[in-house]
Amino acid sequence: MREHVPPVDRKNDLAKDGRWQVVERIAASPGFQKSAHLRELLLYITERTLHGRASQLTEYDIGHTVFGKPADYSPLEDSSVRVHVRQLRLRLHEYFDSVGRSESLVVEIPKGSYVPVFRSVTADTTAPSTPRKGIRSLRSAAGRVIPWILCAILATACAYLGRKVVVSRNTVASQAPAYPPWPLSEVFDSEHRTHFVVADVNYGMMRIIAHKPGSLEDYLKPDFPRSFIPARVAKEETSTMNYISDSALTSYADVSVLISLTNLAGDYRDRVSVHFARDIRLRDLDEGNYIFLGSPGSNPWVQLFQSRLNFQEAEGLVGAGPKEFVNKDPHPGEEKAYVGLRFTGTAGEDYADIALVPNPAYGTTILVLQGLQQEGTEAAGRFLADPNQRRALREALGISSEPKSKVWFEALIRTKAIAGTPNSEAIVAARLIR
Repeated sequence: MREHVPPVDRKNDLAKDGRWQVVERIAASPGFQKSAHLRELLLYITERTLHGRASQLTEYDIGHTVFGKPADYSPLEDSSVRVHVRQLRLRLHEYFDSVGRSESLVVEIPKGSYVPVFRSVTADTTAPSTPRKGIRSLRSAAGRVIPWILCAILATACAYLGRKVVVSRNTVASQAPAYPPWPLSEVFDSEHRTHFVVADVNYGMMRIIAHKPGSLEDYLKPDFPRSFIPARVAKEETSTMNYISDSALTSYADVSVLISLTNLAGDYRDRVSVHFARDIRLRDLDEGNYIFLGSPGSNPWVQLFQSRLNFQEAEGLVGAGPKEFVNKDPHPGEEKAYVGLRFTGTAGEDYADIALVPNPAYGTTILVLQGLQQEGTEAAGRFLADPNQRRALREALGISSEPKSKVWFEALIRTKAIAGTPNSEAIVAARLIR
């Protein structure tokens, strides 16, 4: 991995500083050895703070100095610093919950700040001095991070999450297996964090309004999403267009899948984080396993993996007709294309492709659940949550029992939907990815 950070001025006077010694032990721990970005970020913000330069720790400064952003980079358009600092907070909690349990100093990064705070386990002394909650309450809060992140992101599902996630944690925790079943065991493990990336409903709406197919390249441009707003918009429509372009909404289907699969993560539930599709960048993929929800039409990140798949989403004029999965290599008895619902919320058949693929550059795993419509995506989650369907998947792939080594695959799933709800799932075709 390329290092962007110049040699940090770690002066000799820091060598005897107990705070610096703690941070060096953290940076050398197993949890930080696989992430040069998080390691250098921690060392950089600590060195600046201990040398009295905490006021210089802005998002722009960190992005430019630690991550090699160009001089004209805009933190408003690039959230990678915020994403990495969020990951660093979680990684620090993990350190002090495990190998760092005996440390006399605890390191925290308060929300909304990039300045590390040091707190004695036996006293409330901090440097810089900031009143903080006890580490026990912070660890407890970390255990509840998933539903609260969702509530912040998923405005359309707030009421549902407020009840459902609490119920899930209270009632399903005792039922969940200690270890997740295959194939979920490939994305929930002890060595990596698992990142869910939920679909961007607004992106799908903007594609229809602009009659543009869209692409990941468009999605990552600085002028997105304004470039999807038609040049001539009636005055009375301006506020609506601004809301669609600026808000962050996902689908009920993604929330349902997220909860179902997280409940099967077993002992690794607390290693799960949730991201809105618009809030990640390419370099984030070097950190942990990823589960992408939605098709390329609502989650452009899925386009990264389409070339490896046999079943690929296709559509005609955007928003004018149903989408379909094209079967690149039909086997006997298979169709050349599988057409889904015309629009979400209607009755009929929809399809989803479930794909488990490697992320070879970083030794991690990608799971994609893409439905032609929301019903298909929700059906893919229901399928993986059902032990009978998981057994049917193994049989379709020619696997007699849960595999002991990596098995990469994709499976096309059909569901029958009524009034926006999938009520049955079945395998149409399955492929090993070699």
